[in-house]
Amino acid sequence: MGFSSLHLYFDDLELGQEWTSPGRTVTETDIVTFAGFSGDYNPMHVDHEYAKNTPFRRPIAHGFGVFSIASGLGVMVPPVRTVALLAVQSWRFANPVFVGDTITVTTRVAQKTVRGRGRRGEVVWHRSIHNQDGKVVQEGEILTLVECRPITRPTENGAAAPAAVGNHVGNNGAI
Repeated sequence: MGFSSLHLYFDDLELGQEWTSPGRTVTETDIVTFAGFSGDYNPMHVDHEYAKNTPFRRPIAHGFGVFSIASGLGVMVPPVRTVALLAVQSWRFANPVFVGDTITVTTRVAQKTVRGRGRRGEVVWHRSIHNQDGKVVQEGEILTLVECRPITRPTENGAAAPAAVGNHVGNNGAI
């Protein structure tokens, strides 16, 4: 799947812009599938009898499983021309997620820096994952690389043509 006209460029993003995803309910199948995929069969996730004796009194979803579901929720909220995930700069696991919890992701543009001589930009996103009660269950910052709008320059007849790389006016450095 390629990018569509709905996908935002780096240049379209403004500091402080914020989006919230639709909800997604976490199921027992999600937990068992993540355990199988990751190999993390810690009994606090998959053993109901064991979990009765934990502070949570029932199985909890894997933290990285919730992170992964939230990553999927954030793919189109907002739709962005992301080239790469560069880093998870900080991340906090604040509250457990249980089977039946419905999570949403709120994504905010925290920082922008032009890179690649104006062809790409780095975006620091603050993401928070909330449960159905509005409690933050996870939050932190991730860094992605995003396409910039193609650089154009006028030709002799006035039509736009690709410009030399690095001629983005006003976009050299941190924004």
